[in-house]
Order: sequence, then C-alpha cells, then structure tokens
Amino acid sequence: MTINEVIFIDSLPKLDLHGFDRDSAMVAINDFIRDNQKMGNEVILIVHGIGSGIVREACVNTLNHNKDVLDFKSVYNNRGCMLVQIKI
Repeated sequence: MTINEVIFIDSLPKLDLHGFDRDSAMVAINDFIRDNQKMGNEVILIVHGIGSGIVREACVNTLNHNKDVLDFKSVYNNRGCMLVQIKI
C-alpha cells in the first residue's frame, strides 16, 4: 500500500505529538518508525498539530533525514497530520 492508496486514516498506527517539544518529537518519530518496521506496517500516521509550526517543522526535517522513509505528505483535509510510507 502507498500513501496515495490510503482511504481511512483511523485504521493506521498513529503517533500523536501534541505536547512534545522539538527534540523529543524527533526521537519519538524515529522510534515510532523503527517499531512499525518491526511490526511490518508500511504506512503510518503522525499527528503533529497545527500550533506555531515548530513540531511540524521538526517532523518534516526528521522524515527528510530518515533513510527508512520512502514518502510522506500532509493528510488531504487535515494540515495537522502526515501520512508516512516506510520501508519494511
């Protein structure tokens, strides 16, 4: 499954970053990706929220630099979430 084939995001493994700061969000994202690779989940959802954009920026930077991320994009009707496709 690719991120363009996802219809229902509620069934995806989800990481909620509300209340996280920049550094702890980066660690949590990398741990979440690694855990989902072990479980064989190809597409995951990261909820970073809208706010001032600090956690969103940390999320984008972390996903750009993680070698296990194949693709990611914002969810079509929700700017506070990212769909992420990872290597399994």
